[in-house]
Amino acid sequence: MSIVKINVLTVPAEQREVLEQRFASRAGAVEGSDGFEWFELLRPLEGTDQYLVYTRWRSEEDFQNWMSGSMKAAHQGTSGGAEGESGGRPKPAATGSTLWSFEVVQQASPK
Repeated sequence: MSIVKINVLTVPAEQREVLEQRFASRAGAVEGSDGFEWFELLRPLEGTDQYLVYTRWRSEEDFQNWMSGSMKAAHQGTSGGAEGESGGRPKPAATGSTLWSFEVVQQASPK
């Protein structure tokens, strides 16, 4: 069965739009990764300032390969993009991050 990684991002209200725009502009950055199965960015509706970044992977190894490869390069600005950010990187939209890991033991889909 798959594994799920949920990155819990603490995002101040004034940074919500910035965070969502950054995720929108990275569309396609993870989708071609070996073992990648699903992505969702979940916006809180009430009672919290924490966004959830949900990804599902075929295996822990696939997730670790992505973390040490294209994800690391993208967060260092060395992904080979056209912009080649050699100047200052924009400040993070989130003020904190926690990674939760789960193994899928049961699942269902619509019939």
